[in-house]
Amino acid sequence: MSNINLIDSFQEFKDFKNIDRPTMMSVLEDVFRSMIRKKYGTDENCDVIVNTDNGDLEIWRTRTVMEDGFSEDDDLEIELAEVHKIDPTLEVGDDYIEQITLEMFGRRAILAARQTLVSKILELEKDEIFKKYKDRVGEIVTGEVYQVWKKETLVLDDEGNELLLPKSEQIPADYFKKGDTVKAVVDKVDMLNSNPKIIISRTAPAFLQRLFEQEVPEIFDGLITIKKIVREPGERAKVAVESYDDRIDPVGACVGMKGSRIHGIVRELKNENIDVINYTNNLQLYIQRALSPAKITSIKLDDEKKTAAVYLKPDQVSLAIGRGGHNIKLAGKLTGYEIDVYREADETDEDVDIEEFSDEIDSWILDEFKRIGLDTAKSVLALTVGELVKRTDLEEETVKEVLSILKAEFE
Repeated sequence: MSNINLIDSFQEFKDFKNIDRPTMMSVLEDVFRSMIRKKYGTDENCDVIVNTDNGDLEIWRTRTVMEDGFSEDDDLEIELAEVHKIDPTLEVGDDYIEQITLEMFGRRAILAARQTLVSKILELEKDEIFKKYKDRVGEIVTGEVYQVWKKETLVLDDEGNELLLPKSEQIPADYFKKGDTVKAVVDKVDMLNSNPKIIISRTAPAFLQRLFEQEVPEIFDGLITIKKIVREPGERAKVAVESYDDRIDPVGACVGMKGSRIHGIVRELKNENIDVINYTNNLQLYIQRALSPAKITSIKLDDEKKTAAVYLKPDQVSLAIGRGGHNIKLAGKLTGYEIDVYREADETDEDVDIEEFSDEIDSWILDEFKRIGLDTAKSVLALTVGELVKRTDLEEETVKEVLSILKAEFE
């Protein structure tokens, strides 16, 4: 039979993503049964057979043959004289089964049904995408860049679903163009105006955790546990790991032979420095490891205020603080303690306390340097102008003046 516009579109409907066959069959049958009810008043005596593979549709209506003049409902019954015009062999009480074609419903009804069908399937599609990605929050996805805007990038997964990668969730060194392959973690899934909004992230700690699970079988198998991850995306990350099997070195397993395992992760994160450390319940040791690669002389803890005063040799201060202050900031986040670093006096070292320059440098400027652990002239001189400007609230000109004064002391 001619299926007009409605069935011509079956091919596109069956290709919809994420909708299984039973659901599709159910939606199609519901639409046709609605058409039948509008035309005949009931669908209880109708069978609808839909084949979503080739677009075949069959509708069969069954009516009981009644004696002439005894039919009370033409939708459920048919009189003997009328049925004999079609099939003379039927008798009273028999079932008369006829095929209903779409043309019987009229063009307007068919177009309305097609619109309903499109609407229902699109709604189902959106619900299925939402459910699918809601269950995948925290998992890594790979997609292709479709469009790049100023504040976000549109990525399509392998099924053509739209994923959004906001600028705030991109590593600073990320640069994408149409057609590039992007790897990220599903961060958040919401329904916005009945449309699923899937946010992916490359800056979330979960992204780094999933990369470790992919690269380190011992983590994936549960032999090594990641206790905590802290990141300054694109700059530095610290990962605390622990193994319950004494035979496994968790740090060595994560780094791999000659860094083979961690190199792939570092490349994916645009050369982000990753420090993998052994987790321990010994807080002093944990802070010491967290401040790696700096070597610490001693630590004083204040458990009430959650602060740690860390004392180091003069040449270790800048290592502890790190470029842009990232090392000390991440160590604080990892351990949960606010860490202050102090230079430990060395009898053989000719250095001068910055307080001794109070007649040439304003006290509030000196306080800025002491606030970040720089309490001697040489500890200040060990850092560049750029690093000092980044870590303090001082202007570049002010920093240059201070450095000039301090250098004069040792000339």
